Amino acid sequence: MRCRWTLLAHQARPCVLLTKRNSPMPANLHDSFSRTISYLRISLTDQCNLRCLYCRSITGEEQLARLDLLSFAEIMRVVRVAVGLGIAKVRLTGGEPLVRAGVASFVRELAAIPGLAEIRLTTNGVLLAPMAAELYQAGVRKLNISLDSLKRQRFAEITGGDCFERVWAGIEEARRIGFAPIKINVVVMAGVNDDEVVDFARLAFDQPLHVRFIEFMPIGSGNAWAESRYLPASQIRARLESAFGALAPLSSHKLDGPARLFAMPGAQGTIGFISPLSDHFCDTCNRLRLTSAGKLRSCLLTDRETDIKSILRGGGSDQEIEALILATIREKPKGHSLVETGVIGSCHGQMSRIGG
Repeated sequence: MRCRWTLLAHQARPCVLLTKRNSPMPANLHDSFSRTISYLRISLTDQCNLRCLYCRSITGEEQLARLDLLSFAEIMRVVRVAVGLGIAKVRLTGGEPLVRAGVASFVRELAAIPGLAEIRLTTNGVLLAPMAAELYQAGVRKLNISLDSLKRQRFAEITGGDCFERVWAGIEEARRIGFAPIKINVVVMAGVNDDEVVDFARLAFDQPLHVRFIEFMPIGSGNAWAESRYLPASQIRARLESAFGALAPLSSHKLDGPARLFAMPGAQGTIGFISPLSDHFCDTCNRLRLTSAGKLRSCLLTDRETDIKSILRGGGSDQEIEALILATIREKPKGHSLVETGVIGSCHGQMSRIGG
């Protein structure tokens, strides 16, 4: 399949704690387990111009109708309320966020919200090169780009689209314009692309790119996840240390994501490991998710969701939106379902709707 360039028109727990600051900045928002919640990930659309093994169902699935997606105005309203509660960072995801028309204008509006410290974007990079300048001007400075192979044919096999050159052109254009950091997200699958982990790490030597190795996760009931394809982060790290020597741990910023970060001697960039199965980061999870279907989700790997779209479209007040956000945070589990039950494949949410 060639690359598609479609644009869319368009358990009882303690209360959530709000800790006031001595400044005009929003309150600190804490969940029932004293984790600070500061990060909202927003899936702008479930549509995508690729069909990756670990995301899309291999059995096929219906995409959301246009009217079922939250409008930009509805998303803006949720973000304004969330920032007032203490959310400081927003990440735009999908599906593929850049297939939704008007995304740069939407970013510009987001950037004007007082108290919102960061707007980040996760993209597959296919449409990035022609849109990078406008996104930068709108207010995005930090990018995560999904790239699961450095080999054109293998890239096509993993993603369903012969788009490697376009993705690499997007990375180069983002570097030229000045996005920083640029993180490369690699979902590592045994027997599929695990032989490339050393090659990916070399990117951090040659350029100021930050490579993040992500464990293959069992999300959805019909994707290509299989236990035989799972490779724990410890084994990926061992391969890198065999090639480059010991990795030096790095500290992370409080708004950063779940990656455990490391430096390699002489490298311009860094290495990170995201290990939700082998060494989960639930104890420090700081995020909520707003799905493209208009649901709030407090955990990627737990299927519990709350419907915020019905409030937005039913004449609900900002106070009702605030109450639903706080209720979702109050119900945020201590750990994801794979930790609680040990059942692989117990998360049935559709990744393209939840947001990568």
